[in-house]
Amino acid sequence: MPMTISEKILAEHADREELRPDELIEARVDFALGNDITAPLAIEAFRQAGAKGVFDPERIALVPDHFTPNKDIASAIQAKLLRDFAGEHGIVNYFEVGRMGIEHALLPEQGLVLPGDVVIGADSHTCTYGALGAFATGVGSTDLAAVMMTGRIWFKVPASVKFIYRGKLRPWVGGKDLILHTIGRIGVDGARYRAMEFTGEVVDMLPMADRFTMSNMAIEAGAKVGIIAPDAVTEEYVKGRARRGYRFHQSDPDASYEAVYDWDVSGLEPVVAVPHLPSNVRGVSELSHITIDQVVIGSCTNGRLEDLRIAATILKGRKVSPNVRCIVIPATQRIYRQALREGLIEVFLDAEAAVSTPTCGPCLGGHMGILAPGERAVATTNRNFVGRMGHTGSEVYLSSPAVAAASAIAGHIAHPDAV
Repeated sequence: MPMTISEKILAEHADREELRPDELIEARVDFALGNDITAPLAIEAFRQAGAKGVFDPERIALVPDHFTPNKDIASAIQAKLLRDFAGEHGIVNYFEVGRMGIEHALLPEQGLVLPGDVVIGADSHTCTYGALGAFATGVGSTDLAAVMMTGRIWFKVPASVKFIYRGKLRPWVGGKDLILHTIGRIGVDGARYRAMEFTGEVVDMLPMADRFTMSNMAIEAGAKVGIIAPDAVTEEYVKGRARRGYRFHQSDPDASYEAVYDWDVSGLEPVVAVPHLPSNVRGVSELSHITIDQVVIGSCTNGRLEDLRIAATILKGRKVSPNVRCIVIPATQRIYRQALREGLIEVFLDAEAAVSTPTCGPCLGGHMGILAPGERAVATTNRNFVGRMGHTGSEVYLSSPAVAAASAIAGHIAHPDAV
């Protein structure tokens, strides 16, 4: 029976020869993760169940990245719960402040999540790892507790939807624009509990950073997973990082899809999602009248080294508008260090931007960039819901690092060629 890449990975982990959409299965989990918001709930459920130990202390990661460095007493208590639990159960992959990063950039960087894996995380953007050719998805904290105990989880096999991107991208257009364009076309529930499979000549040419961005935001279309079949680009990324074996899967040519979208994106300009949904997508050229107060460049969506390089290219020799505060957040310590070596941090400081230690911070309205009533932000983050980054009377506009950097200079939403 022909199968998609998602079906093949799940079948292998359920010890099945074949699977069909909507079947209920129990699958082995290769890796599980939680953060300082979700893992404390999982730890409580783990203890209430009377569990004596975790299924594998090397296959679990605890990453305090949302409210860290701790912003208050409550967040300090949350982080301490993770620290104590990791010590109690010998969890190898506990990442303390100073050694950590935003989880969905950190774990691929560390070679902990790999092609062919089944990965679950108590965070909705766990789907990021689909860029490696893994079946990766977010779950609830009680599900994380069960996986920490057993190393297994149940799934309903999702139907797959194929997205084919053809043509040649224009300057400044990348993975963020492609995924925002996609969500704009199908809506925030257009792939609900589906496996979004990103393919085509445009995707083949994307670097890993852009692939991670696309898979990261699959959840914003309601998807269970956003997956890209691994290739030579994937191999180049994982071969020097992988801490264990991995396996490449491909969809069969005659695999069955619930739907297929085939788009020529040659004419796509940089796009922006306007409040208050990621599907409210407009071309950047339509939005130059929107003045802004803040720019955030970072997050699990666009805080990678390639993103910082793009932003620095635009900011170099220029200043952030006096009416704008610009916050740059490298996604991991390794990215921060390499940005230092390349002079990117100096570029940001010369432009009068603030540079933060790795943290999710402002993305979820946690800290490091909360918006006041009436303020507007352009952010390279993944959600722009009401009150997402602060006050319910504030607004968040989602963009690529290129548009964010240009907007920081202009003081309004701007095309990179306009500054």
